[in-house]
This record gives sequence, structure tokens and C-alpha cells, in this order.
Amino acid sequence: MKKITIAIDGHSSCGKSTMAKDLARRVGYIYVDTGAMYRAVTLFALRHQLFAADGSVMTDALRALMPQVNISFRLNAETGRPDTYLNDECVEREIRSLEVSSHVSPIAAVPFVREALVAQQQLMGKDKGVVMDGRDIGTTVFPDAELKIFVTASARVRAQRRFDELQQKGMPADFDEILRNVEERDYIDSHREVSPLRKADDAIELDNSTMTIDEQNEWLMKRFMEAAGE
Repeated sequence: MKKITIAIDGHSSCGKSTMAKDLARRVGYIYVDTGAMYRAVTLFALRHQLFAADGSVMTDALRALMPQVNISFRLNAETGRPDTYLNDECVEREIRSLEVSSHVSPIAAVPFVREALVAQQQLMGKDKGVVMDGRDIGTTVFPDAELKIFVTASARVRAQRRFDELQQKGMPADFDEILRNVEERDYIDSHREVSPLRKADDAIELDNSTMTIDEQNEWLMKRFMEAAGE
């Protein structure tokens, strides 16, 4: 079976990361959560007060500090999945907060941030055998990926999933606020000037609104077997 690159794109809170992590573990591929990388930069910006009162990014200050941003992934022995580290600090929990979610889209729209992270992502996947998820993986990061999946679900379903996830982690959660955040992120991601969210022409679309995790994992495994040549 040949090694391939798998690009999983789609809207926020669609379960892309869960799908990608599970597939990577099953087939022995490297998993890269590109969304976590943008969230880590967002957390860094929040900690350094790099957002103006209107929510815009202080780009000059962030550009000057970007060399101090080091993002890596390390396998968590308990979960069997990679955790995100910012400058050697595990920030997996912090980057999933609603505060980070509410600020990540403006960060992701900053051209020099995208350029820096896309270059890192392409380096991570140069030898194939990688599963990468995000919101421009199949169109910008790996336009030649052998398997491209575009995941979507209704905004209310995605907001409910995010609400349940935060509650399970014991973190504060307000459904209406989360729904507004999901809808705002959809708009910003689809209308940003740099690498806007869109489905690649050769991507397979998956609406997982009514699917269980097991069902979508089996669906994805079939697509992988077809693309990898078995």
C-alpha cells in the first residue's frame, strides 16, 4: 500500500480533529492538527495583549514576537493522541477555551501568520504518511493530496458538540454564545482575503450532522483504502 497525504478540511467544530486522529492511529500515520497551531498563536497573542479593544490584531507587535512562538506536538501516553505545546508548555486545554475560539479567526486571517504556519505544515508532510486537518489543507497546504475530505454539519449541531465538549471538561459553556461564535467563524473563514475556506474541486464532501463517531470513522477508512490502493 502506498503512503499518501490525507487532507481533511471543513467548517469549525465538525469533528475534523477527532476523525483525523482516529484515522492516523488506525493506519499508523502522523497526525497534525493545524487548527491547534492557529489556536496556539492566538493564545500567545492573548497572553501578550496583542488584541485591540475592537478585537483586531496588533499585527506589527505580533510580527515582532512571532520568532518567539514555537509550536510542537507530543504524544499523550494516556490518551494515545498528540497534545499541543507552546514553547514547551502543554496548552491543549487552554487552546480549546471559548476565549481562544472567539479570537482565532482574526489571527488565522493574518497573512504572515498563515505563511509561517503553512510552511511548517508543508515541512511536516513532505514525506507523506500524514493526516492533516484544518480549513485550507486541501486547497492551500496540500493541493496535491491524494485524499481530500471536506467535512460539514449544521451550525446548531456543531454548537451543541462544542457545548458538550466544554461541559465534559468542566469548562464554562453558554450554548447561545457558542452558536454565535460558530456562525461568526464560518463567515470570517469564508470571507477572509488569504486562503478563504472553500471545498477543493476534487474533495469528497461529508455531512456528519447525523452520524456517530464510529460511522464516520468507518466511512473515512473506506475512502482511505480506496485512495491508498487496497
